[in-house]
Amino acid sequence: MTHDMTASTGRPRAGDGDYTFWREHTHINLTPVAAPSILGLFGFAVSTFMVAANLAGWYGNIATPLILAPLAFAFGGVAQTLAAMWSYRARDALASAVHGAWGSFWIAYGIYMLFVGLGGLPSPVTSRAAAVAFGFWFIGLAAVTWTATFAAAVENVALTLVLLTLAVGSTLLAIGLTAAVGIVLLLGAYFLIASAVIAWYTGSAMVLETTYQRTILPMGGRRRREPPARPAGRVPIQFEMGEPGVKVGQ
Repeated sequence: MTHDMTASTGRPRAGDGDYTFWREHTHINLTPVAAPSILGLFGFAVSTFMVAANLAGWYGNIATPLILAPLAFAFGGVAQTLAAMWSYRARDALASAVHGAWGSFWIAYGIYMLFVGLGGLPSPVTSRAAAVAFGFWFIGLAAVTWTATFAAAVENVALTLVLLTLAVGSTLLAIGLTAAVGIVLLLGAYFLIASAVIAWYTGSAMVLETTYQRTILPMGGRRRREPPARPAGRVPIQFEMGEPGVKVGQ
């Protein structure tokens, strides 16, 4: 819709496309934020490595659930959920979805392990019913992560590898837990360890690029988002991708 000014009311009317009124009466407040995925990737990397190493048999005893629960809840859950909300503000749909889904998982995992450690709930290690139910957690997570993997393919190689190994690991854990196949469960744990290591690398690459203002650790290139085309001579009032002057995503 186009508007111009009427002499009598000072209000816009349909006309020849004069946007003077809107330019003079519009205020734009920009609130740029640091890349939320830096925190999200580090929170994911630490929590995933810690838990996957336990699943792989690298360490663990009867007291392990109580030790895992607080950090999984805080760093994996709360930190990633905050990263998801800040990614939402940055209009990064992919980061919002991934950090939101996995942040929620880590919050639930921390609560579950707390009850397991206190003896209030059965452990997947000792209860077949608990293992099957826990395996169904990973069915939904795998579905979300596979979708995110395909979306990340247009962003950069590092993020794609984080999500690809995570999707494969989640799928294998779902199979290993529900079908009680130990070797598949072990393979899933190792894929999660790989995903954690790549997530640490990707988060490190992002924070180093931000602080040094140049690429220190390559991530395989980023997609360059071009502004949407518009007809010549037309000035948009509502921008297609949100606030003008703010880069979409991270």
